[in-house]
Amino acid sequence: MSVVQYRGTGRRKESLARVRLIPGNGKIMINGRQMDQYFGMETLKLIVRQPLVATATLDRFDIVAKVEGGGFSGQAGALRHGIARALLQADGEYRLVLKKSGYLTRDPRMKERKKYGLKKARRAPQFSKR
Repeated sequence: MSVVQYRGTGRRKESLARVRLIPGNGKIMINGRQMDQYFGMETLKLIVRQPLVATATLDRFDIVAKVEGGGFSGQAGALRHGIARALLQADGEYRLVLKKSGYLTRDPRMKERKKYGLKKARRAPQFSKR
């Protein structure tokens, strides 16, 4: 007798988040730690909760997520994307709300590659007339 689970994969920059929604009371576990321990900044916690707040399911599901790659900001964005996709599996009626808020759209912005002759992607070496 297995528990119903909804899965979603989210990506942002170099980050990848694999999310499982389990019916529960609203606990969020990221890489085996509570969300408050994992993310220090309050804004990142807010970003992760956005799809749950938009669909009014904040205390209906427990979230177990595995996140890898990138930094904390990218990981929070990947989690938001994964949670939104998992909520869509849980109930298809959330699609309109999530799509309108932009949580189902994969953010395509990536780091620009470094070009030869430059120090970074756009940073040129310092110029001196003499």
